[in-house]
Amino acid sequence: MQIIINKYFTILNFRTVTVLVLSVLITYLSYHFKIDFNVDMTLLSIAIIFPLVFSIRGSFRRRENALEHLSEFKSSLSTIRYFLLSKPELVDQFKDEVDTILKTINDSAIDHLSDKIKDISKVDNAMNKVYEFMLNHSDVFTRQIRDKVFRFMKDTHESFENLNAIHIHRTPVSLKAYCLVFIYIFPLIYSPEVIKNVGYNSTWIVYGVVLFTQFILVSLYNIQNQLEYPFDNFGNDDIDLDNFKLDRS
Repeated sequence: MQIIINKYFTILNFRTVTVLVLSVLITYLSYHFKIDFNVDMTLLSIAIIFPLVFSIRGSFRRRENALEHLSEFKSSLSTIRYFLLSKPELVDQFKDEVDTILKTINDSAIDHLSDKIKDISKVDNAMNKVYEFMLNHSDVFTRQIRDKVFRFMKDTHESFENLNAIHIHRTPVSLKAYCLVFIYIFPLIYSPEVIKNVGYNSTWIVYGVVLFTQFILVSLYNIQNQLEYPFDNFGNDDIDLDNFKLDRS
């Protein structure tokens, strides 16, 4: 039961409280000063709904791309291991060293994503260990194996660079800021509109409609804000990075 409650309460934060308090205050002032007018609610679609939908779609696309690149990253490392340990004598001689190098790459990449670290030197150094390993044992591995290892290391580098781009860059900040500002000020327009349509004798209906509308808008904004960074394991839809570890159980 507690897990279910926490699952749905993750979208609630200080923005939710701020928006609801502002909605109550503005609605009260509208009643107190008898402010009411008709406004075309197309404004709601242009100023808030469209930017929200655009941002949510962009964040969802980022999450799907991240899943694709994580899958490629892990599968490339696994394939490199298969090539490096493709013969029994290689397994006996290099298994521990190969596993350590590849696990270090995997763990450092996942730590980089989950901790919001911008410096990728640790991951780069871990990946360079593969190249150093091949140079140190060039007399053991055939040219065919080396070429295949470097081919899949290229895929590993490419997939991680894509993940790092998702990790660093966000959906347009100005669009999010614009959308949030309009969510905050929307009760200034919406409360008098609801009062005009419902009337002064239906106070609780007006408060209920305004608060419910604002709660939906700010909750959608919070969902988008959580979804656009899919690696921190905070939102309900975040990626479980443990599923992409080489030593997952």
